[in-house]
Amino acid sequence: MTELGKYAGTVLAAYGASLVLLIGIVVQTVLANARARRELQEHERRG
Repeated sequence: MTELGKYAGTVLAAYGASLVLLIGIVVQTVLANARARRELQEHERRG
């Protein structure tokens, strides 16, 4: 692994936080897309 020196904890925490946030954004986007598709299908079904 790359030698991070005395900042290893800070750098790894920043990477971890970024990863968690990116995963959260992806999950939120997928869920919003699924909800929008359901609503569109319901709207089209009703006419």
